[in-house]
Amino acid sequence: MPLALLALAIGAFGIGTTEFVIMGLLPEVASDYGVSIPTAGFLVTGYALGVMFGAPLMTVLGTKVPRKRMLMLLMGLFIIGNLLSALAPAFSVMLIGRVVASLAHGAFFGIGSVVAADLVAPYKKAGAIAMMFTGLTVANVVGVPLGTLIGQSAGWRVTFAVVAALGVVGLAGVAKLVPDVPKPEGVRLRHELAAFKNVQVLLAMAMTVLGFGGVFAAITYIAPMMTHVAGFADGSVTWLLVLFGLGMVGGNLVGGKFADRALMPMLYISLGALAVVLALFTLTAHDKIASAVTVFLIGALGFATVPPLQKRVLDHAHGAPTLASAVNIGAFNLGNALSAWLGGVVIGAGFGYTAPNWVGAVLAAAALLLAVLSAALERREGASAAVVAGSAPAEQRTAAVHH
Repeated sequence: MPLALLALAIGAFGIGTTEFVIMGLLPEVASDYGVSIPTAGFLVTGYALGVMFGAPLMTVLGTKVPRKRMLMLLMGLFIIGNLLSALAPAFSVMLIGRVVASLAHGAFFGIGSVVAADLVAPYKKAGAIAMMFTGLTVANVVGVPLGTLIGQSAGWRVTFAVVAALGVVGLAGVAKLVPDVPKPEGVRLRHELAAFKNVQVLLAMAMTVLGFGGVFAAITYIAPMMTHVAGFADGSVTWLLVLFGLGMVGGNLVGGKFADRALMPMLYISLGALAVVLALFTLTAHDKIASAVTVFLIGALGFATVPPLQKRVLDHAHGAPTLASAVNIGAFNLGNALSAWLGGVVIGAGFGYTAPNWVGAVLAAAALLLAVLSAALERREGASAAVVAGSAPAEQRTAAVHH
C-alpha cells in the first residue's frame, strides 16, 4: 500500500476523534451548560447534519482545486471548528463550532476515498479505502477513549483543544505525503451530478443511511445507557469506547478484505447480524459482561459495511465518482443524525435508555431489505442486457434475409 494512504489515515484519525469523542462526554457537556442529555445529543445531530450538507457543498467548491490542496484546506477548516468548540462560552456557540468542523468531514473522506482508490490496482480498491478508514476506526481505540479520559479529568474543553492539535498533525501529514495529483480533465459538475441518476448509487446511499444509523442509535447514548442501566461507573465509559473502537477496526479491515471478493454477501451478513445484535442489546444492556461484548459487536458489524458500501458507490458512479463518494459520507452522517434524534425522542418519551437499541435494529433491518432489493434489480438488469445482446445477431440475420 502506498505511503500516501498513511497520510489520509492520519487525517481520518483526527476527524474520527472529534466525531465520536462527544458521545463519551455528553453528561459533562450537558452539566456544564445546564442542558438535558437529549439536548446535548444535538451536538451529535448537528455535526452529522453538517457533514451531510457540507459534503456536497465543499466537494462542489473544490472541483476547480487540486485534490491535495483541497484536502489541506479541509483540515484547516477542521482545526478552526474544534478550536471554536473548545472556547465556546455557550451551548449554541459550541454547536456552531461542531458544525464548522463537520463541514470538512464528508469532503475529506469523499475526496480521500477517490485518491486512495486511484493509488492502487483495481482489485485492491476496497482494501485501500479500508486502509484510509482505519484512521477513523483507530481513533475509536486511541483518540476517543483518551479524549474521554482527558475530558472527564481535565475538562471537556481540553479534549477539543487536543483534537485541534490532532488536526494540525493531519494537515502536516497530507502536505508531506499525499502526491500532487492533478484534477481529472474533462469532468464537469454535470458529470458528477449524473451519477445520482443511477438507482444503484441511490440504493447504496440509502443502505448507508439506515445501516450506519442503526449503529449510532445505540452508541450515541452509550454513556447514560452503560452507567444507568448496566451499572458501570462513569470512568468505565472510556474502556467501553475502546471495545467499540476495536470492533470498528476489525470490522473495517474484514469488510475491506471481503468486499473485494464478495461485496453483496458481505453486506447481507453484516447488516443482518447488526439488526439481530442491536435488538439483543435491549436485553444485554442489563448485564456488564454481555453489554461489553455487544458494544464490541456493534462496532465490528457496523464498520464491516463501510468499505463495501463506499466501493459500491464508486463502482456505480464510475467516471465522475468524487461528488457521489462525498455524498455517501454525508449519508453515513445523515444516518447518525436521524438515529441520534430518534434515540433522543424515545428516551424523552420515557421508554428508557435502552429504547434506542430497538430504533437501531429496525433501521439495520431496513438496510438489509434494501441490499436484497438492490441485488435483485442488478440481476434483472444483467439478465435484460444479456437478452438484448443475444437477440442482436438474430435480428441482424432476419434483416439480411428480408433484404
